Amino acid sequence: MASDKNSNRYDTLENLRKEAEQLRKKLQADRKNLNDAELFVMGKKSEGGSPSIQVRCRRILKGHTGKVLDMDWSLDKRRIVSSSQDGKILVWDGFTTNKEQAISLPTTWVNACAYAPSGGSIACGGLDNKCSVFPLNSSSNSSTLSVSNKQNPVSSGPADTGAGTIMQQRKVVAMHTSYISACTFTHSDYQILTASGDSTCALWDVESGQLLQSFHGHQSDVMDAALSPCETGNLFISGGCDKNACVWDMRTAKCIQSFQTHNSDINTVKWFPTGEAFATGSDDGTIKMYDLRADREIACYERPNVLFGVNSVDFSASGRIVLGGYNDYLVHVWDTITGEKLTALFGHENRISCLKMSPDGTSFCTGSWDTTLRIWA
Repeated sequence: MASDKNSNRYDTLENLRKEAEQLRKKLQADRKNLNDAELFVMGKKSEGGSPSIQVRCRRILKGHTGKVLDMDWSLDKRRIVSSSQDGKILVWDGFTTNKEQAISLPTTWVNACAYAPSGGSIACGGLDNKCSVFPLNSSSNSSTLSVSNKQNPVSSGPADTGAGTIMQQRKVVAMHTSYISACTFTHSDYQILTASGDSTCALWDVESGQLLQSFHGHQSDVMDAALSPCETGNLFISGGCDKNACVWDMRTAKCIQSFQTHNSDINTVKWFPTGEAFATGSDDGTIKMYDLRADREIACYERPNVLFGVNSVDFSASGRIVLGGYNDYLVHVWDTITGEKLTALFGHENRISCLKMSPDGTSFCTGSWDTTLRIWA
C-alpha cells in the first residue's frame, strides 16, 4: 500500500515537472514572437560606428596582503574602499594612492564593502555572516591613516589605536545564516541591502539593525545585488548560483520578473544607467543584457576566444560601453549596441574580482586576486 502511494506521488511530481517545462518553453516562444528587432542588427545600421577606446592604467593601489574581493567608490569621486581575503578594509585616496584608513576584521574573506552616500561610513560583510557599518569621520584623529604605498597600512603605533577605536564603534546591522556576498546602501545612510549564500536578500535598518524586508526566491547562493539607479526607484536586481536573475519590488518583497538564460552561475549584476535594463556576468563566459520593458534578453556579449568566467560588470556613464572583469586577468570592453569587442585591457596578474565605474564616469577601478587595485582612465 505504501509503495503504491510513493509511486503515485512520484508520477504526480514527474507530471508537474513536465508541465512546468512545457509552460517555460511556451513562455520563451511567446517572448520570441514579440521580438520585432535585434539590438545588434539595428545598432550596426546606426551611423557613427563604434566608439574608440584610449584607456590605460593611471594608478596602482598596493597595500592588501590577500586577494582583493570587492571595492566601492565614494560619491566624492576620489575615495575608494576595498575589502580583501586578508580580513582588512582599506580606504584609499584615488588621486594620491595614499591609504587613509585601515580596519582589521576578526574574519577573513571580506566579500563585500560599500560606501555610504554621505561618505561618512562604510559597510562590509563576509564569512562571518554579518554586515557591519563603521563610521569614518571619527572624532579620534588617530583613526586616520595617511601613509605611502611602501609602508604597512596596519603597522603598530597610532594607526592600531585608531583601528581599535573604529572597531569599538562598529555596528552589526545585518545577520544572515550564511556568508554575505554583497551589500549596498540605498539612497540614504539609513538602510542597507544585503545578499547572502543562504539564498536570500534582505533590507535592514542601519540605526536599529532591524530586518525590514526579506526576499525569498532564489534556489541557491545569491552572489550579487544592485539597487535601481532611479532615485524614486523601489526595484533591485539579484543574481545567483541558480543561474537566475530576479527583479524585486522592495515595497512588496515580491519577485516581479526573472530571467534564466545563462548556462552557469551568475556572479554579478549591474543596472543600465537609465534603470530600464540590466546586465549580468556569468561563469559561462558571457555578459547578457535584459530589458525590463521587453521582458527578455536583448543582448549577449561573447566571443569564441573568451572562455573564462565574468566576475564583475559595469557600464560607462552613457551606457554605450559595457566592461567586464574576467578570470583571464583581463578587462574586456564591448560596444553595447553592436556587440563588438572594442579592446582588452591587461595589467593584472590574477583574476579580476571587482570592477566599478566612478560616479562621474571619467574612470573605473578594478580589484584583483593579485592583491592590487588599478584605476583606469
